[in-house]
Amino acid sequence: MSTATSIPAFKGPVVVMGVSGCGKSSIGERLADHLGLPFLEGDSLHPAANIAKMSTGIPLDDADRWPWLEIIGKRLEEASDTGIVISCSALKRVYRSALRRAAGSRLVFVYLKGTRDILLDRMTERPGHFFKASLLESQLATLESPEGEDRVVTVDIAPTPDSIVANALEGLAAQNEVEP
Repeated sequence: MSTATSIPAFKGPVVVMGVSGCGKSSIGERLADHLGLPFLEGDSLHPAANIAKMSTGIPLDDADRWPWLEIIGKRLEEASDTGIVISCSALKRVYRSALRRAAGSRLVFVYLKGTRDILLDRMTERPGHFFKASLLESQLATLESPEGEDRVVTVDIAPTPDSIVANALEGLAAQNEVEP
């Protein structure tokens, strides 16, 4: 994909968030490409114990998530001036608040929102992924929607990936107008 677009570029840290199966990785990579920013797959930062837990169908709890979120926060902080796109579920408001503190006021969350049926369909279409589809219910139960929070762009995941990215870019461009 080309980074050329008629939408003004957004510079700053971006977290592409949502429950498993929403497209954080694929949309995050495309957004990063369009924005000319590096992309970091947040799942690659999970400790081995977390991946082992999820691989066996055991949901993570706060004690499992906090060390992972601290690592993501450090990466956001390191790129707060240059910008980065990181995928991270960021399911709870308290998690997002911690990431905001680490990254600074310029951080924007792109929330990929979808129905349970769409999410489940997408999860079952990715064989070999460590996250089991059976864990979707626990993620949906844990999710505290970020809608209404400052510096959040909500994007419906029902359209095509190109449309999702275009909608996210439009929302990010609007954040250029908002003082952090």
